[in-house]
Amino acid sequence: MLGEFTDKKAEERFFATYDAILRKWPVPAEELDVETRFGPTRVRSCGPEDGPPVVLLPGGMGTSLSWYPHVAELAVRHRIHAVDTIGEPGWSIQTAPIESTEDCADWLAEVVDGVLAGTGHDKVYLAGVSRGGWLALNLASRTTDRIAGVVTFEASGFGVIGRSFIWWSLREIFRWFLPKWLLRLVASGDPDVRHTMRPLLFAALKYKQHLPEMHLFGDDELYAIDVPTRIVVAERSVIHDARAVAARLESLSPHLRVEVVPKTTHGLSLEKPGLVTARILEAAPVSSGA
Repeated sequence: MLGEFTDKKAEERFFATYDAILRKWPVPAEELDVETRFGPTRVRSCGPEDGPPVVLLPGGMGTSLSWYPHVAELAVRHRIHAVDTIGEPGWSIQTAPIESTEDCADWLAEVVDGVLAGTGHDKVYLAGVSRGGWLALNLASRTTDRIAGVVTFEASGFGVIGRSFIWWSLREIFRWFLPKWLLRLVASGDPDVRHTMRPLLFAALKYKQHLPEMHLFGDDELYAIDVPTRIVVAERSVIHDARAVAARLESLSPHLRVEVVPKTTHGLSLEKPGLVTARILEAAPVSSGA
């Protein structure tokens, strides 16, 4: 089955909201539709064309727009490619079912090939939040032929997502309705970002997804990742035990580095946007000649 909106009105409302938020994209960008066997995938590219290429993968239902607070700094010396994930609400149009985790990897591999085509670059850096982090690791555990490095923030795949995540989500959504002055007192991060993205989140709820479950990564899969990989987790995460993830992975492979961010939750990218931007820049170094 294919992902789709429940009705035409819901679809129109979503894209009107999307286009309104797109006006906040802080730097000039090009819109590219990368052809894949699962459908054309929308990629928003910006920054110097000769800069190290970085592919940004959003969390579930976040769309490429969720990266707008980070792009101005990221695109100074890097070529940024922000993706609307196939099978989720956004300008990527799913035309074939995605039925397995292998399909997810194949889709992302085709997107990477598409953004690299004709650029003179052979590899990209992958950066992902939540489900986007899972997508990055899912591909890197299978092949790193086109990957120079990976950095993830609160990636799925290290613990069973259960009731605690639902309760956290409800509390987080409640916060998004608070006035900005109060939001500043009860939550870390810029309240403007939550208020900007709020209408898109609710419009996205009218989209029916048909995607495979995100499996838990086995040791053999993670050991197979042979490029520098930084896995950033929140101390108060509700999708895994952050300390247990750190203990497990840092003894598993020299390529894996784990950072536990104190006093943060699964909303780490909202709570510590400066840290997220900094870790991406650290993961994708610019050569002295660039």
